[in-house]
Amino acid sequence: MIPLTMAVELKNAGLVWKADIHDFFGIPDRGLDDRVFVISELMANLDIFRGWPVVTFHGGAEWALDYIFTTEVVWIPTESQLRQELENILLGEAELQLQLTLLNQGYRCDIVYQEHPLSFSAPTPGEAYGQALLHILHTLPENQ
Repeated sequence: MIPLTMAVELKNAGLVWKADIHDFFGIPDRGLDDRVFVISELMANLDIFRGWPVVTFHGGAEWALDYIFTTEVVWIPTESQLRQELENILLGEAELQLQLTLLNQGYRCDIVYQEHPLSFSAPTPGEAYGQALLHILHTLPENQ
C-alpha cells in the first residue's frame, strides 16, 4: 500500500476517485493520518473472546464521526488500481509500454509516455506505479 502522503500528492495532481466497495482511504489532518479505512458492506472487527481471537460483526460504526464527504478523505489506491490508472492513460500512446521489474532493492516501473521512455524506482510496486502516475498527472495539460 502506498503511503498517505503519496495518496495526497496523487489527489492534488488530479487523480479522481470513484469510490467503490473495498477501496482504502485515509482522513488527513484530523489526527488519523496513521489509520487506513476501507469501504465495506458490513463492519467486522478482530476481538479477543475468552482468550481466543474472534471476528465480531457490527451493523454500524460505533464512532463519533457519523459521516464524512469523499472530498474530505484521500483515496489510497492499491497496486492494481494504480496500474489500471496507468494503463488507462497509456492506452492512447503510439507505443504501449508498462513494465514492473523487481530489483535487488525495490522495484522499477518503466513506461513510454509521449514517446519518451521513463523509469521510476521505489521500495514497493505501488509506489513505483504511483511515481509514474504522478509524473503523468503533472504533465497533463489541465494540470499545467
